[in-house]
Amino acid sequence: MIRATILAAALLLGASAAFAEEPIVGNWKTVEGDTAAIMPCADSYCVTLKTGKYAGKQIGKMQGKGGSYTGELTDPSEDKTYSGSGTVSGNSVRMKGCVLKVFCKSQTWTRL
Repeated sequence: MIRATILAAALLLGASAAFAEEPIVGNWKTVEGDTAAIMPCADSYCVTLKTGKYAGKQIGKMQGKGGSYTGELTDPSEDKTYSGSGTVSGNSVRMKGCVLKVFCKSQTWTRL
């Protein structure tokens, strides 16, 4: 009985770690002061503005894990999409968008 309980507890702990959220998931304050939500969607993570002039607009889609993500980011003011990346470090995420992997702009967002 004790062995079965220990085995069940080990399986439960292993399953919870497998389903833990990625560090990028959550609400983030952009440099403009808007709130961006990054949530799982299909097989990636969608970036959607929740507040501000472009509230409700999806501005990115990324794949990855463990704090390093790649995909596409859209500048909502110009409605242009760029190859992008996001790197989580503690309570901040560095979002970077590039044209031809040469001309890049980055912003650091903070977790809310």
